[in-house]
Amino acid sequence: MAEHIVEAGTGAIDLVPIRKPGLGEWLASAPERVGVWVRASGFAAEAGAVCPVPDEKGGLASVLVGLGDEEDPWSFAALPSKLPAGAYRLAQGMAMPAANWAALGWTLATYAFGRYKSRDGRDWPKLVWPEAADRPQVERLAAAITLVRDLINTPAADMGPAELAAAAAELAARHSASVRVVGGEGLLAEGYHCIHAVGRAAAPHRQPRLVDLVWGDPDAPKVTVVGKGVCFDSGGLDIKPSANMKLMKKDMGGAAHALGLASLIMDSGLPVRLRVLVPAVENAVSGDAIRPLDVLRTKKGITVEIGNTDAEGRLILADALAEAATETPAMLIDVATLTGAARAALGTDLPALFCNDEALAADILGAGEAEADPMWRLPLFKPYRRMLDSKVADIASVSEGSYAGAITAALFLQEFVPAGIPWAHLDLMAWNTAGRPGRPEGGEAMALRALFSMMAKRFPRR
Repeated sequence: MAEHIVEAGTGAIDLVPIRKPGLGEWLASAPERVGVWVRASGFAAEAGAVCPVPDEKGGLASVLVGLGDEEDPWSFAALPSKLPAGAYRLAQGMAMPAANWAALGWTLATYAFGRYKSRDGRDWPKLVWPEAADRPQVERLAAAITLVRDLINTPAADMGPAELAAAAAELAARHSASVRVVGGEGLLAEGYHCIHAVGRAAAPHRQPRLVDLVWGDPDAPKVTVVGKGVCFDSGGLDIKPSANMKLMKKDMGGAAHALGLASLIMDSGLPVRLRVLVPAVENAVSGDAIRPLDVLRTKKGITVEIGNTDAEGRLILADALAEAATETPAMLIDVATLTGAARAALGTDLPALFCNDEALAADILGAGEAEADPMWRLPLFKPYRRMLDSKVADIASVSEGSYAGAITAALFLQEFVPAGIPWAHLDLMAWNTAGRPGRPEGGEAMALRALFSMMAKRFPRR
């Protein structure tokens, strides 16, 4: 996936990274004509800024690269769009992890979703692999992030439950993992009533299914990842307004993240027994759609009163989490584009983390800070559980009020995770609403690097 990073060769132009506090010292040591040129250009070493430096004949001798006050890991992602085609190399040694960031940022900056384009993209400049970079790690991260972005960016017409299951099967085949798919009426036979109910209104070729991928040594610690796979969310009978429905191809973003994380785990050979569960559905409108105040029985046996058919993600996750819990994994993580309330609280760039285990929460948040892949922890505030009380069922799917929606959704999911299983729930946007260096507008992998880094530290390769 790192196709715009190349082997060392002749003729590459030097890139000179400079932090803002060190610019004065660098200018003092540079040849006088270079110092005059850089000062005249107004280069101040701001993050992502560039300053081409000519040689004595007017050719391009080098390019100064600003890193800002601190080394912004996304600084190098700004370069490909600012530099002309050609090959570039870092002019001075760059240690880990900065070398990895330079390579990964460059690669992610050249990402484009081109499935429906009739012409190829631009001729991007190329970076020579930094000597200190962990090339396999950069390549597997780039591949996983590209997978997540491509899955989310694909329109729902071409990314329904069947196509999402096929993507999981393709990934499994590359890593000799097994995949089992339970679909249609088979869901009822195995007790996945909520997955079936949410997806049954879709067209026959888009019927609901549960994808179950397994990889690794059966005796290794069990790690289970659940991803919400609502391939399109109309809102059901509680239909969404058109403005809210427009981006709902991304409502399978949790499933995309689960597959991206699986790709990293399997490609890295982490010593775990991995299980990935993806309930894949389309929340459509038809005469067979679930209705407000219907009561569903879940895989766990808990009955749920439906308060709003647009709160469907938690229903399919409930069945998948109940299935995941049957193995009592050492770690259980679910990822979902679950609530607008999380976006209202934290904005679109910051995923909400809920966790029932302090050590796991600390490890995830620490990894997020180290990997520049942040999250913010919200509480599983037990007193709000009363907001999900139902007069006719064991639990209501939503609260009657408009407050604490992300928390009540997380509390609903917690009902299906037995005490004693370390569990983390991520409620994220999975979409960049505006483009930034290395992060174009569209589908995005959020918290992916952090989750993998946390797992790599907890389950190191021998």
